[in-house]
Amino acid sequence: MGMTEPPQQHYLELSENPVQFEHASSVNNVFFDEANKQVFAVRSGGATGVVVKGPDDKSSVAFRMDDKGEVKCIKFSIGNKILAVQRTSKSVDFINFIPDYPHTEFSQECKTKNANVLGFCWTNWNEIVFITDQGIEFYQVFPDKRSLKLLKNQSINVNWYQYCPETAVILLSTTVQGNILQPFAFRNGTMSKMSKFEIELPVIPKPAKLSLSERDIAMATIYGQLYVMYLKHHSRTANSPSAEVVLYHLPREGACKKSHVLKLNTTGKFALNIVDNLVVVHHQSSQTSLIFDINLKEPDCAVNTHQPVLPARSIHPYRMPLAGPAVVPSQPPVPCQLYSSSWSVFQPDIIISASEGYLWYLQVKLHPTVNLLQDKGKLMDFLLRRRDCKMVILSVCSQSTLPVVATVFDKLNQVYKEYLEAEQSYTVAMESGPSRGSAAQKRPVRTQAVIDQSDMYTHVLSSFTERKEVSHKFVIAVLMEYIRSLNQHQITVQHYLYELVIKTLVQHNLFYMLHQFLQYHVLSDSKPLACLLLSLESTYPPAHQLSLDMLKRLSTANDEIVEVLLSKQQVLGALRFIRSVGGHDNVSARKFLDAARQTGDQMLFYTVFRSFQQRNQRLRGSPAFNPVQLKSHVESVSLE
Repeated sequence: MGMTEPPQQHYLELSENPVQFEHASSVNNVFFDEANKQVFAVRSGGATGVVVKGPDDKSSVAFRMDDKGEVKCIKFSIGNKILAVQRTSKSVDFINFIPDYPHTEFSQECKTKNANVLGFCWTNWNEIVFITDQGIEFYQVFPDKRSLKLLKNQSINVNWYQYCPETAVILLSTTVQGNILQPFAFRNGTMSKMSKFEIELPVIPKPAKLSLSERDIAMATIYGQLYVMYLKHHSRTANSPSAEVVLYHLPREGACKKSHVLKLNTTGKFALNIVDNLVVVHHQSSQTSLIFDINLKEPDCAVNTHQPVLPARSIHPYRMPLAGPAVVPSQPPVPCQLYSSSWSVFQPDIIISASEGYLWYLQVKLHPTVNLLQDKGKLMDFLLRRRDCKMVILSVCSQSTLPVVATVFDKLNQVYKEYLEAEQSYTVAMESGPSRGSAAQKRPVRTQAVIDQSDMYTHVLSSFTERKEVSHKFVIAVLMEYIRSLNQHQITVQHYLYELVIKTLVQHNLFYMLHQFLQYHVLSDSKPLACLLLSLESTYPPAHQLSLDMLKRLSTANDEIVEVLLSKQQVLGALRFIRSVGGHDNVSARKFLDAARQTGDQMLFYTVFRSFQQRNQRLRGSPAFNPVQLKSHVESVSLE
């Protein structure tokens, strides 16, 4: 089972809590409904019970129905309102599960004479499509009247069909060879015919016979677009040494086009899943899987030809907990046979083992990809498109060389900038109100790929500056690289990043560098930054003047600068500043004395008090204060 590899190499795993159901046997038939993601365990035709289990165990339903012959297909409509059961090739039976509605079965035969029902799909809670070998019939179900009304039908020879519930599109295989595919879309009681298209077969058989198997076609939504995936096996006669997956893009309007080719570089039995917008190809004989990302453009390949993103790896070994009353607590869980021939794979991300009674969701683990993908630029492109990427991306930022860090920061800030712009245009649109003819703008969704300055500060940069084993020059280079990248993307740098730079410079006594950064405006002016510089005066005296220069450049009002200084308990600094701008005679003594009192430093308080006494002497010829205003302060000085 590939246990020799280090466990972190497995980038695919089965979900921890699978849906468990009674395994298939001679008395128990198992069915899966792709639309509701429900497993049906039907015992002896339903007479001894049907148990339905959905993705959450809460939606488990159990009931009995009369055994009227072997069940071929069974599915609930959306919301478990109406059950449809196919037992013959001519009709489908229905049972209401809506409270207070008649519970007796009713039935609908297909309209086309001599046609056989291949199956059916619910497209709404009360709309159903019958697929026959001679076409499709679209019905509305009236549960209260226990009847159906034909909305639309279309005659066409059908070999087999597939349904994509996310988009409500049914795909029919037509013609003798089966490789002309005709899609139909369903929405709110309407059925529309989409453009048909041809799957290019590796070999054209003579005489013509069915050559495209249902097993080799799958439909799925990838990056919000509907694709038909065709597993093209290698052929000995044609010059194609290995299998490939060909993706046909199926738009709502317009022609279906062949758009991507995924190179499998091997032959054999394959199965397809989609997880987190990645195409996963399972290979049975090697017991490994490959993943492809159609949005990663390959620089050295022909248009839209893709190689696997990562080397082939097995799904992470899975152990099945033993169930049932006979279980002894000390019994170890049994290893599950991965890539078993009894596995059934469903879209987008479901794997079912009917023989063992398990339904799993396939999941991608991102941490192992960091070591498997050496090209870190490509790694970032890959990670930024994944759902739960934030912590993995932040871990990559913490362990890279400077050129790599620069690339990573630029890729992150590109996504960050796009989000900020979308957010801004949304705000503008909201303020200006709805305009005629334009669709209502949706608020941009913030995905995990949007990594802002506070994320970077909290998870990477602040802890990075504290790492003892990293040279401080490298730390400063990384901080400045991030600031450069933000500036390049025209993103306003938050003052706490500048503060981190200054604190790091001061910690390592790099005052000359600090002076240069300020002199050449590498660190942008801001009030918080000026305050930070003021507080550095004791360790680096020129910081005082640098700070005041910055505040003046910001053309901040003098009294505001005083407020800033006092709030930072820089009382003497505030006094010196107000003197330097010639405002000492007009300021409120109480404000300064209150601030000095709050510091708890009696010497400071006394110095400030004496300073204002001298002012009083100069202005009024007496050191005395206005007694009402400053009574408490005067008393406290006389008591001391």
